[in-house]
Order: sequence, then structure tokens, then C-alpha cells
Amino acid sequence: MGMDVNPASEASEKEYVAPPVVRAEHTEDSLTRLLEQQTAKVPSHVFLFSSFCAMAASVALEIGGRERAARFVGLWVSPLLVMGVYNKMVKTFGPR
Repeated sequence: MGMDVNPASEASEKEYVAPPVVRAEHTEDSLTRLLEQQTAKVPSHVFLFSSFCAMAASVALEIGGRERAARFVGLWVSPLLVMGVYNKMVKTFGPR
């Protein structure tokens, strides 16, 4: 029998039971489900790569003297990373 990383993990699984989602306001409409199904087809590394490209473009624009454009493109990094995290969560947990 191998050692667990967390020896209390089995005890915590017995104590906590995830509640089912049964409230009507937690249901999703068909548009949300369709969007999640389509975005789940996009690989997660696409969002990471596009955020790195936005960072590089922002640095290039800043070096080129176009400060407003550099800041505008630099603002794209955070939303792209958040979309990547949401995409990964949809793939991992699925729609609820």
C-alpha cells in the first residue's frame, strides 16, 4: 500500500458530500451550453499562446514608440488567460 500525498484525504472525502445543483436559477440556457460545447473544442494552449503573442506585440509597440497601442494590446493578456482558465474548467468539470 503506497503513501498518499495527503493522508487525511480519505477522511475528508467521507465528511464532505458535494451538493447537487437543483435550484432553477442555477440552470443554463441552450446558448450557454452551445458556447461551452464549441469552446471546449479549442485547445487550452491556444489561449496561452495568444496571450504570449499579445505580450510580445505590446512590447514591440512600446519599443516602436506607439505607447497607446502598446497599452491597448497589453490589456488583452488578462482576458485571454481568463478565457483559457474558463476553457480548462469547462473541459475538466463539464457543464453543470
